[in-house]
Amino acid sequence: MVAITHRSCPECGSILIEDQSSGECFCSSCGYVAIEHIPSLLPESIAREPEERLKISRSSGYTSYAYHDLGISTEIPYVNKDFTGKRIGSNMVEQLTSIRRWHTRLRVSSSRERRLYNVLSKINEICSILSLPRIVCETASLLYRNFESKAKGRSIACMAAASIYIACKRCSIVRSMDEIIEAANCMRNRKLVYRYYRMMAIEGQDADGSGDAKALDRQRCEGYTQLTLDRYISKLSNLSRIDTKVEKLAIEIARKIEHEDSNAMVDGKAPSGLAAAYLYIAAILLGIKILQHDISSVSKVTEVTVRNRCREILSNYRIRLLLKPAQP
Repeated sequence: MVAITHRSCPECGSILIEDQSSGECFCSSCGYVAIEHIPSLLPESIAREPEERLKISRSSGYTSYAYHDLGISTEIPYVNKDFTGKRIGSNMVEQLTSIRRWHTRLRVSSSRERRLYNVLSKINEICSILSLPRIVCETASLLYRNFESKAKGRSIACMAAASIYIACKRCSIVRSMDEIIEAANCMRNRKLVYRYYRMMAIEGQDADGSGDAKALDRQRCEGYTQLTLDRYISKLSNLSRIDTKVEKLAIEIARKIEHEDSNAMVDGKAPSGLAAAYLYIAAILLGIKILQHDISSVSKVTEVTVRNRCREILSNYRIRLLLKPAQP
């Protein structure tokens, strides 16, 4: 702890002000910095989410589930320079290369650690390609760690894709399975990803005590709530560059229909098809021309799916518009 020896500015004699955020003590009149690097004894800032806690944390060396060793090991960079920036001699380069090689071998010593390292590296790679937040990567890594005992001999890329898909659903991040499979570069093993996803979903439900068939069916059909459907509508609206008023009307129609009967339009239907249908209906009601081909290509569903969803909405529910008189 550093004691403040000067109660007044040594330059002009004015009052000193202590700034806890920067750790400095400066003059209130001339701005002279009297003391630097004052240690703060205040508690950490309150954070409600893990990602926010990592950003505002003052201490370093936090653990992370996204690394097989929880991120607490030492890294030897592949730069043959010392801490001053000078190049290392040729006789030390060979020794440093040997140390780096043995360090890598010791970090991943067993087959279990090697498998965990490969899967977690693939999860980090997919999350980086899709620009997913850090909380999704941490959740997917934790999900795989819970399922690690039954993952021996399974595809690394498919297990990583299934874990990220479940993590996106738990974190309310709108990402389809096709996007994750494409980022994982395992389009040929599409069915295998779905199989691993079903296994992990059943395992998670059994652990939570909710492994009934109806709950599993609700989770398989993209597992969305009204908030997730709103995000699907916003996502398709941004990708197709539709006017904002079309997006607002589509979300309003979707919320009113879900308020009337939440099970009729949800069970067994993908949210991307429903979001495309709501956007198409809203565009037609507002007199904005949009092709079914355009909105189906953006939502990655067929035009037949868009027409079927529109037919179900218009046949089961009555839409009544209230027009406001134009102001002179």
